[in-house]
Amino acid sequence: MSRKKILITGIAGNIGRIISQHLSREYDLRGLDKVSVDDFETVVADLSDLDDIIPAFEEIDTVVHLAADPNHQGSWDSNLKNNIIGTRNVYEAARLSKVNRVIFASSNHAVGYKPLQDNPYKQIYKGTYENIRHPIEPIPVTEIRPDGYYGVSKAFGESLGSYFHDEYGVSVICIRIGWVMQPDDPSFSPAALSLWLSHRDTAQVIHRCIEAPPSVGYAIVYGMSNNTYGIWDMNPGRNIINYIPEDNAGRVWAQRQGHPIHMTSGDPQT
Repeated sequence: MSRKKILITGIAGNIGRIISQHLSREYDLRGLDKVSVDDFETVVADLSDLDDIIPAFEEIDTVVHLAADPNHQGSWDSNLKNNIIGTRNVYEAARLSKVNRVIFASSNHAVGYKPLQDNPYKQIYKGTYENIRHPIEPIPVTEIRPDGYYGVSKAFGESLGSYFHDEYGVSVICIRIGWVMQPDDPSFSPAALSLWLSHRDTAQVIHRCIEAPPSVGYAIVYGMSNNTYGIWDMNPGRNIINYIPEDNAGRVWAQRQGHPIHMTSGDPQT
């Protein structure tokens, strides 16, 4: 049986490097980025130019769309070019090339103001656990409360994926990714204990999306680990793509130099 051909946009980035080593054991990988990578065939192009990126999609079964400007305080112009026009071009290139599925790297920032402003989620982000009233209602995947232009661009990508599924039949799975960090240790902040997506679970959730049955037409799932202080509705991921995270950030944190204790809308994470 031939191996699936997977295109990873942003393969040179943090998550791209993490998942490519795992996925290459089972799939034939191609990258699309502004720079080439040594280990995999890479098409060097800018996502804002549809004609330039089309060759990367030839004979591809599934696209893992990671490429974006990851700056959560990024300007409107940068988000428009890289995260909105670029994402539209990825969907359009996938449609024209008859790609079966697009896996869109959305973000917790699509709902970022919910935990920044509303209790009990805000209390969890700040680590004031003694004040929390239980039970805690997990934040559903239907919620949209972006905390900046970056979050807006991710909500747009989810909406556009819904349109491309309904209008053109492209299967689209959107992952609202938490916090994939280097080093792979979330113990520097209470917000990180909630948002952490371990490297191992990052590879797993992408793999589950690739292997999800064709009957999964359009879905949004959260991509976090099995964290004690998780505030996200993980049931869609479990029920739709069989994503069962293995790692847990635990309960203990201590401030580390160079890392914020509290979340703001501009903190740099995925």
